[in-house]
Amino acid sequence: MNANRKAVFMCLEKRFREAYGNSRGLRFFTAPGRTELAGNHTDHNNGKVLAAAIDLELVAAVQPCEGVIELLSTGWEQPFKVQLDDLGPNRAETGRPVALLRGVAAGFQKRGHRIGGFRACVESSVPQGSGLSSSAAFEILAGNILNTLYNDGQVDPVQLAVIGQEAENNYYGKPCGLMDQISCSLGGIVNIDFLHPSHPQIRQLTLDWEAKGWALCIVDTKSRHGDLTSDYSAIRSEMNLVAQCFGHEVLRNVEQDQFWTGIAGLRTRVGDRALLRAIHFFEENQRVDDMVNAIETGDFDTYLNLVNTSGHSSAEFLQNVVPTGAVKDQAILLGLALTRKFMKGEGACRVHGGGFAGTIQAYVPLQVLPKYAKTIAAVFGPDSIHTLTVRTERVGETFL
Repeated sequence: MNANRKAVFMCLEKRFREAYGNSRGLRFFTAPGRTELAGNHTDHNNGKVLAAAIDLELVAAVQPCEGVIELLSTGWEQPFKVQLDDLGPNRAETGRPVALLRGVAAGFQKRGHRIGGFRACVESSVPQGSGLSSSAAFEILAGNILNTLYNDGQVDPVQLAVIGQEAENNYYGKPCGLMDQISCSLGGIVNIDFLHPSHPQIRQLTLDWEAKGWALCIVDTKSRHGDLTSDYSAIRSEMNLVAQCFGHEVLRNVEQDQFWTGIAGLRTRVGDRALLRAIHFFEENQRVDDMVNAIETGDFDTYLNLVNTSGHSSAEFLQNVVPTGAVKDQAILLGLALTRKFMKGEGACRVHGGGFAGTIQAYVPLQVLPKYAKTIAAVFGPDSIHTLTVRTERVGETFL
């Protein structure tokens, strides 16, 4: 265990004793955030993605108890409490972490897995609302605790991910795909094909960008996702609307040739933005394959070019870089502009994750990383840039 994680564990143990009086039988769990490498808004239409678990993580000190889940999390004044005899959706909890706890427990129960209570203190290094999937990490953390304490670890990582997605969709109220949860649950770099979403095809890949002289950075623009659910929902619903014009529910099942030849007639039925978002889906889906091939052949220059192309497609076609109606607050576009100005044609950058707010992603040459960090900090603040490392370990109990 690295020294930083051990220090976090010791602080959590102290907090736990202060909150609950004793730390007998205390156990420790972690779950990582994730970074999306390619496949921006493709998973919810059965597309392809490329993502990686990262070294920013949630850490929990946990003690089993009876009948209730009670979780104290840094940044929240009151603990989240879920009575295990009441696991139906609660509208008053929509958009709050307690909804995820309730939804995960309900997902276990629905599948016939055992559930039980626990108390937990949680610390997070995943910035909330930054696009690094703090919510998915929270879901996987809760599922992993129930899996380990009450099911002998028999629930597989993909099923944990599905339970987390259901909690986010049906309890938290966010219509996300499954990419985030699978990435957090499996660890490492994963290429996921959601053609058959109940049985996604998953390939593990290896890419060491640091060995090639690059840093993968996430820039937190300090704009937040809290009130943007309608913007995210519109992307999915507009893609689905185009698919329905061809008798399908999702774009993955639409023949691209039919789409392109039918654009003139589709404009009045679905509108131009829906068509542009569909164009992004088809091209981004192919781009994932191309980036996987670049990784496997060691062609990092092509990989970086494809990252930039993905970024332009998200901005121009998917249009998830500015919240609807925003005039003054366009932090994502500003971050991209500053990065491209600094890089002078080198490296790559793109909107990261859901978009509209949160973070951008940038590949920066190691030799200019300090200067880039200084440039970004001058605009977005001293803690706005994170250099990411891939976390290869899967979720599970972690020992001191």
